[in-house]
Order: sequence, then structure tokens, then C-alpha cells
Amino acid sequence: MTAPLSPIKTLLAALLFVSAGSVGARADDPTPAALDAARAVVGASGVTRSFDVVVPQMLGELEHNVTATRPELQKSLHETLIALQPEFNKTEQDVIDGAARALAKQMNEQELKDTAAFFASASGKKYVEAQPIAFNEIIVLMQAWRQKLSTDILTRAREEMKKKGVDF
Repeated sequence: MTAPLSPIKTLLAALLFVSAGSVGARADDPTPAALDAARAVVGASGVTRSFDVVVPQMLGELEHNVTATRPELQKSLHETLIALQPEFNKTEQDVIDGAARALAKQMNEQELKDTAAFFASASGKKYVEAQPIAFNEIIVLMQAWRQKLSTDILTRAREEMKKKGVDF
């Protein structure tokens, strides 16, 4: 079984997949309709799953780090962090808006609407459902490929350099 992707890796992979093939039309100042369509794509594509885990993970890390040296604070700190979580959850909307703006700068309004329609379709929903598992498998494949390439490139470079009378 493969390890789950970190939120950052998931976000990067999702953004790459969502924007694949969209390097054409660039809108420096997206229209409000384009931004709305981009927000729909960001939400429906599963990208926000990566954002959803950030605040809870950071609060959990803080709790773990503090209570490792100050275990007597565990109950009070836990209660405090639970009370603070809604405040920090609200900041996620800024990231969603930023992601929508980034996407809307790369795709025109119609492309965004078409993409949003795809993600709202049965096939799009299935894609979003399959995405995390597929991405884990893709990352494993890429890691193995990189490892093999590293060895093969070094071997071939050594062979070619040896023909020139240089050993390394």
C-alpha cells in the first residue's frame, strides 16, 4: 500500500491536472464570470481537499509540539485550538480565491465553464473520486522512473566519458 500524498503534493498534482492543456489563452484580468467558473473548477475538481486539511494539520502539529514538552497543557490547549479552528478555517476562502484567479489567468471564461461542466458531470465526479488513488500510483511510478533514469544516465555518461579517456 502506498503512503497518502501530503496536502501540498496533492494540491500541486491537482493543479497540474486541472490546468493541463490550458496554456493558451491568458487573461491578465479575469472577468467576474471567469472567476466564478474558476472557483467552480477549483471546488469540483477536488483541489480544495488539499486546502481542507491544512488548518487541522497545523493545529494538530502545534498541539503535538507543545504537549511534547508541556503535557500538563494538553486539555487546555486542545480546547483552545478547537475554539480557534473556525477563525483559521475562514482563511481558506482566500486560498480558494487565489487558486481560482491563478486558473482564470490561464484559461478563458468558456474554457473554465466547459471544465466546470466536466467536473459536474458523472465522468468528472468519477475522475475526482479516482484522482487521489491514481495520483499515489503515478507518484510511485515517477519515483521508480527517476531512480532508474538516475542510474541509467550515470552509467551512459560514464561509458561516453570513458571513450574520451576519462573515468569518474
